[in-house]
Amino acid sequence: MTTRYEVAPGYRVNVRSGPSTKYPIVRSLAPGATVAIKCQKYGEWVDGPYGTTNIWDNIAAGEYISDAYVHTGSDGMVAPRCA
Repeated sequence: MTTRYEVAPGYRVNVRSGPSTKYPIVRSLAPGATVAIKCQKYGEWVDGPYGTTNIWDNIAAGEYISDAYVHTGSDGMVAPRCA
Protein backbone atom coordinates (compact mmCIF):
# COMPACT_ATOMS: atom_id res chain seq x y z
CA MET A 1 0.00 0.00 0.00
CA THR A 2 1.22 3.51 -0.81
CA THR A 3 1.39 6.00 2.05
CA ARG A 4 -0.64 9.14 1.42
CA TYR A 5 0.24 12.43 3.10
CA GLU A 6 -2.10 15.28 3.93
CA VAL A 7 -1.57 18.66 2.28
CA ALA A 8 -1.67 21.63 4.69
CA PRO A 9 -5.29 22.39 5.59
CA GLY A 10 -6.70 25.59 4.15
CA TYR A 11 -4.13 25.86 1.32
CA ARG A 12 -4.59 25.42 -2.42
CA VAL A 13 -1.17 24.06 -3.26
CA ASN A 14 0.25 24.67 -6.73
CA VAL A 15 1.69 21.63 -8.48
CA ARG A 16 4.69 22.55 -10.64
CA SER A 17 6.56 20.83 -13.44
CA GLY A 18 9.86 20.96 -11.50
CA PRO A 19 11.30 21.55 -8.00
CA SER A 20 11.10 25.36 -7.94
CA THR A 21 8.51 28.13 -8.04
CA LYS A 22 10.12 29.16 -11.34
CA TYR A 23 8.60 26.10 -13.03
CA PRO A 24 5.13 26.45 -14.57
CA ILE A 25 2.05 25.49 -12.54
CA VAL A 26 0.50 22.35 -14.03
CA ARG A 27 -2.48 22.19 -11.67
CA SER A 28 -3.59 23.02 -8.11
CA LEU A 29 -4.53 20.67 -5.30
CA ALA A 30 -7.80 21.32 -3.50
CA PRO A 31 -7.66 22.07 0.22
CA GLY A 32 -7.61 18.84 2.23
CA ALA A 33 -6.07 16.79 -0.59
CA THR A 34 -3.74 13.88 0.10
CA VAL A 35 -0.76 12.92 -2.03
CA ALA A 36 1.41 9.86 -2.55
CA ILE A 37 5.10 10.80 -2.76
CA LYS A 38 6.84 8.81 -5.50
CA CYS A 39 10.28 10.32 -4.90
CA GLN A 40 11.87 13.51 -3.58
CA LYS A 41 14.58 15.90 -4.72
CA TYR A 42 16.27 19.06 -3.55
CA GLY A 43 15.32 22.35 -5.18
CA GLU A 44 14.35 25.90 -4.26
CA TRP A 45 13.92 26.76 -0.57
CA VAL A 46 10.27 27.39 0.32
CA ASP A 47 8.72 28.66 3.55
CA GLY A 48 5.36 27.05 4.31
CA PRO A 49 3.08 25.92 7.12
CA TYR A 50 5.36 22.95 7.91
CA GLY A 51 8.57 24.97 8.01
CA THR A 52 11.25 26.01 5.55
CA THR A 53 12.67 23.31 3.30
CA ASN A 54 14.32 22.72 -0.05
CA ILE A 55 12.77 19.24 -0.41
CA TRP A 56 10.26 18.85 -3.22
CA ASP A 57 7.87 15.91 -3.50
CA ASN A 58 7.25 14.21 -6.84
CA ILE A 59 3.58 13.17 -6.81
CA ALA A 60 3.23 12.11 -10.46
CA ALA A 61 5.26 12.26 -13.67
CA GLY A 62 6.36 15.89 -14.06
CA GLU A 63 4.46 17.04 -10.95
CA TYR A 64 6.19 18.51 -7.88
CA ILE A 65 5.00 20.22 -4.70
CA SER A 66 7.10 21.75 -1.94
CA ASP A 67 7.43 19.50 1.11
CA ALA A 68 6.76 22.65 3.20
CA TYR A 69 3.07 22.11 2.38
CA VAL A 70 2.92 18.34 3.04
CA HIS A 71 2.52 16.83 6.51
CA THR A 72 5.06 13.99 6.41
CA GLY A 73 5.95 14.16 10.10
CA SER A 74 9.63 14.49 9.18
CA ASP A 75 12.08 17.30 8.41
CA GLY A 76 13.98 14.91 6.11
CA MET A 77 13.14 12.79 3.12
CA VAL A 78 10.46 10.13 3.50
CA ALA A 79 10.76 8.69 -0.01
CA PRO A 80 13.66 7.71 -2.30
CA ARG A 81 15.59 10.44 -4.10
CA CYS A 82 14.37 11.09 -7.64
CA ALA A 83 16.73 9.87 -10.33
